[in-house]
Amino acid sequence: MTAGAEPESSRPVMPAGYGVPESDEGLLPWSWAVERLESARNYWFGTTRPDGRPHAMPAWAVWLDGELYFEGSPRTRRARNLAVQPAVAVHLESGDEVVILEGDTRDAGKPERPLAERLASAFTAKYAATHDYRPTAEQWDRGGLWVMKPRVAFGWSAFPQTATRWRFLDA
Repeated sequence: MTAGAEPESSRPVMPAGYGVPESDEGLLPWSWAVERLESARNYWFGTTRPDGRPHAMPAWAVWLDGELYFEGSPRTRRARNLAVQPAVAVHLESGDEVVILEGDTRDAGKPERPLAERLASAFTAKYAATHDYRPTAEQWDRGGLWVMKPRVAFGWSAFPQTATRWRFLDA
């Protein structure tokens, strides 16, 4: 997502019995979702195995510049799934203040030094105090860094009144 660009917000399509309002009143701003994406500790990744079976697993990540960066050995089930099928759904831990991202991932390769430093700083700020995790900017020189750019996101804080869908027009 281009820095500063806001996704288009609307109501998600759900069966009438769910009670999702038809008006835009109560839609959540994208900034509400970004706050939760930036502060989340664990992110649940839903991927698809090569044979079509689903796989879900939590992992650490950081939201930076409109994209979700996460790590993992190429030997993890998640990474092996994404190497074959890059589509992913990511859900934060809360079922009350919901943020769900859907989009595609890519191997980020070796990030440029300024980005690597920002990522190391972001991961350290988030995970050092509780897990003594302090990656260096060189951490991803040989791989293990993935990035997810959302195509669509969903969120709500009081279902169904605040149920919101965000579409990323540049995804």
